[in-house]
Amino acid sequence: MADSHNESVTWLTQEAYDRLKAELEYLSGPGRVDIAKKIEAAREEGDLKENGGYHAAKDEQGKMEARIFHLRQIVDNAKVGEAPRTEGVVGPGMTVTVRFEGDDEEVTFLLASREESGAPIDVYSPKSPLGAAINGKKVGEKATYTMPNGRSNSVEILDAVPYVGG
Repeated sequence: MADSHNESVTWLTQEAYDRLKAELEYLSGPGRVDIAKKIEAAREEGDLKENGGYHAAKDEQGKMEARIFHLRQIVDNAKVGEAPRTEGVVGPGMTVTVRFEGDDEEVTFLLASREESGAPIDVYSPKSPLGAAINGKKVGEKATYTMPNGRSNSVEILDAVPYVGG
């Protein structure tokens, strides 16, 4: 059960894991070869200071290396399958309904990795400020978190049920 709240673990479906692993293998293999060829071809055009193609290729290489690093972290820390889930307790893989303090409206979302694309409802990462604050909380409990603008916000957990897809 401790794994479900471990911040370094990313729970992924088999499909999402396979897709991310394939992207990582492509980028770190043929992708790196392709960008190296682009850089070499641009370098042969002459003066590097005024060579837009060279700078664009180097920029593309930097973005690709950052994506490789990010994917490697996800794949290395991924657990394929479903996070252990207990109805009424917020955790990855749960459909959560909350009410923000001072607001009558309820908000329902899936607490899961952002890499789990394709969910028909909003997906909030367990690593986001809201996700981290509510992870492990039970229905009826409140949580306070700091928003990106620095202000605090509170929510009440109204429901937490296993996500069944849609």
